[in-house]
Amino acid sequence: MAKIYATGKRKTAIAKVWLTPGSGEMVINGKSIDEWLGGHETLKMKVRLPLNATKQLDAVNITATTLGGGYSAQADALKHGITRALVRYEEGFRAILKPMGLLTRDSRVVERKKPGKRKARRSPQFSKR
Repeated sequence: MAKIYATGKRKTAIAKVWLTPGSGEMVINGKSIDEWLGGHETLKMKVRLPLNATKQLDAVNITATTLGGGYSAQADALKHGITRALVRYEEGFRAILKPMGLLTRDSRVVERKKPGKRKARRSPQFSKR
């Protein structure tokens, strides 16, 4: 079977994911997941969640490139990309991943700054005198 490509997104981060049948190897930006995320065990668990749910942790190899945003948003984008790639790999996985909310793109992004405000909604400090 050929490579399966999917894109995951979160905030301004984008993850390009290639999934191939293999031994469970995960390479992100040319590094292993442990090298890429360092000591962030929670984020590593979050990235592996779709693979654990479908029991494909040792059955597929994942190669990914992430760009934009911070490491946390990149990890979420990677999770989204892996989920979409798994559904393309095996349509039956959709029934497992959809109820977990993993196929939904998290659309929350930073609100833009408005004129006359210090931030998006924060007003300048009021001075009576």
